[in-house]
Amino acid sequence: MKFKDLKEKNLKELHELLAEKREELRALRFKDSNKQLKNVKEISVTKKDISRILTLINKQKDQVKK
Repeated sequence: MKFKDLKEKNLKELHELLAEKREELRALRFKDSNKQLKNVKEISVTKKDISRILTLINKQKDQVKK
C-alpha cells in the first residue's frame, strides 16, 4: 500500500487497516511455518505496511496534541 494512499485515511480507518494487516501477517506466519507459503516476501511487505500505518497514526496523534 502506498504512503500517499494512507495519508488520505482518517484515524479510525487506519486502526481498522492496522488490525487487518496484523491478522494477515499472523496468517502468513502460520502458512510459512507449515511450509505452505510460496512467496515469503509477502511477510516483509506486510510488515512494512504495518510500519507505515503506525507512522501515520503517531503523526496524526502528534498533530492533535499541538
